[in-house]
Amino acid sequence: MSVVSIGANVPSVEELEKRSLNISRFIRRYAEQAERTRQVSSEAISRMREAGIFRTMQPAIYGGYEYGFDALLRVVAPIGAACGSTGWVSSLGIVHQWLIAAFPKQAQEEYFSDPDALAFGSYPPVGKVIPVEGGFRLSGTWAFTSGCDHARWLVLGGLIPPTEEGASANPSFFLLPISDVCLDDNWFTMGLAATGSKNTVVSDAFVPVHRTVSIVDLLVGVAPGAMLHENPLYRQSLLSVLPFCLVVPLLGIADGALADFLAMAAVRTTRGAVSGGNNRMAEFATIQSRLAEATGAVEAARLLILDGMQGALRAAVVGTQGERNLRLGNRLKQAFAARLLVQAVDALLHAAGGQGVFLDKPIQRAWRDIHTGAMHVSLTWDAVSTMYGQYALGLEPKGQY
Repeated sequence: MSVVSIGANVPSVEELEKRSLNISRFIRRYAEQAERTRQVSSEAISRMREAGIFRTMQPAIYGGYEYGFDALLRVVAPIGAACGSTGWVSSLGIVHQWLIAAFPKQAQEEYFSDPDALAFGSYPPVGKVIPVEGGFRLSGTWAFTSGCDHARWLVLGGLIPPTEEGASANPSFFLLPISDVCLDDNWFTMGLAATGSKNTVVSDAFVPVHRTVSIVDLLVGVAPGAMLHENPLYRQSLLSVLPFCLVVPLLGIADGALADFLAMAAVRTTRGAVSGGNNRMAEFATIQSRLAEATGAVEAARLLILDGMQGALRAAVVGTQGERNLRLGNRLKQAFAARLLVQAVDALLHAAGGQGVFLDKPIQRAWRDIHTGAMHVSLTWDAVSTMYGQYALGLEPKGQY
């Protein structure tokens, strides 16, 4: 479903996927170290940058490849299979190149003038915004800024006060250089530890008006900056597609857990003291059943993800990307896919038995990472499912869509 004209120097999606697989072998070797240091290594970021991974969804006029979210899946999933945290950070790094394309032209040119620029962010509009001549003064503390250790720019949310009495505040994104912020290292977690999702602290930073974009415009796919690009990729509704960049690393984690489990089950002999000892693990019906359950859940999630991605792009092509049924339907697919992927890794960890809980076994890290990722506010099942249920029952949906 990617809409793009392939130039002579633009790698195909297949080539990008191949590069991603090659990089994932390096990433896998250092996944445990990344978790200990609570940071994706600079070498991993450099290898992905050199391979063009971060250009996957970047506008062509700024040196990118203009592939869609389906390409994001193919590029990120192998990285997530090797290390959940690195998959998470790479996915956010890729998708922010897409998001920057919705900012005004001056901001895009400022940002993309640095060929190595990467942006990460925290979206809740918690910042204090004071209008001043030429822009705004921004202050506040934002949590969960994944990938911030490798950011040159940050996208942060805030509420622009209304200019007329009785009007509502305008939730917006603000684009700041990393030099304007301080990072508070509070990221000590059970999972996705290497994402380095620290607090970001801003104290009275000036943000020119051209480095802001209305979240309301993004939700219906009409941000003025996006209209500068012919590709409908950049006119998709924000929450119809952006949370897929969180689900895709979870898909990679589940893919990796499945591969690790198969490799273990193929050779392991059980150690049961009372019954079942010294038999091949692969011969137990419970193991076979849990493997089938995990495989089915992973493949069902993959189909849901791709269906949502393709539907969002089709809508953008014909200009219906802002319709509620699409936006809420995709929010349901994102959250339910995450739920299925957690179910898959749960089944595999239970089937792995006592051997699966040792810290040198990747499957226990996959279990911790996928549970942590699925707790993201955009994927939390209780919040998204009730929001969709309200809509389906004719009530006003309350939540993020």
